[in-house]
Amino acid sequence: MSIHIGAKPGAIAKTILLPGDPLRAKFIAETFLENPVQYNEVRGMLGYTGTYQGIPVSVQGTGMGIPSHCIYVHELIHDFGVKNLIRVGSGGAMVPGVELRDVVLASSASTTNGFNKNRFRGLDFAPTADFTLLSTAYQKALELGMTPKVGNVLSSDIFYDETNAHELFAKAGTLCVEMEAAGLYTEAAMANVRALAILTISDSLVTGEATSSEERQKTFTDMMKIALETARTLNDLP
Repeated sequence: MSIHIGAKPGAIAKTILLPGDPLRAKFIAETFLENPVQYNEVRGMLGYTGTYQGIPVSVQGTGMGIPSHCIYVHELIHDFGVKNLIRVGSGGAMVPGVELRDVVLASSASTTNGFNKNRFRGLDFAPTADFTLLSTAYQKALELGMTPKVGNVLSSDIFYDETNAHELFAKAGTLCVEMEAAGLYTEAAMANVRALAILTISDSLVTGEATSSEERQKTFTDMMKIALETARTLNDLP
């Protein structure tokens, strides 16, 4: 048991899916996992462990933004021994050609958050996905008949951003904006474990299109399938 996760030792699998929304965690567990068992409800951040095609997999809600996300990631890694962390979240398209419901594999994550400036004493660190997870997820997506977008994303600290900072990153080809991947990649790198963010485009800063909260919770199943198929192949890795 840790401060924010009330699980007993051994209750969490070494591979975990990380939606921000705890109700998305519940949906994933009930829809895709066999015999899911809820191991956490502290602060309403639901967590479950079950099996996917015989392989133990957990799913844990993390809340919104880098500070909340990194609390759960840190505890999962250091208190429960999780080795493979796959964020399954939503993002807003920033450039033409990235459409509603597209799946994005975040190969790297820029950020407007200052947490790495503090951690690295004012120097720049490049938060990057684990190549094994990234390449596996891309291959699994192709096998499922999907063609995900792959590239840099922006982990923004401000949801209602009136500064239009995303425009600067869009000029550099950044695919979409979300709020957690840079934190996830840094925590994983510091602990020498694997991490990947798989995102579904829920809205577009280019066209103004948007999906509903219920759609984001229950219908973004392509990224969930990619994540679970990726998880299935990781069971034999140390």
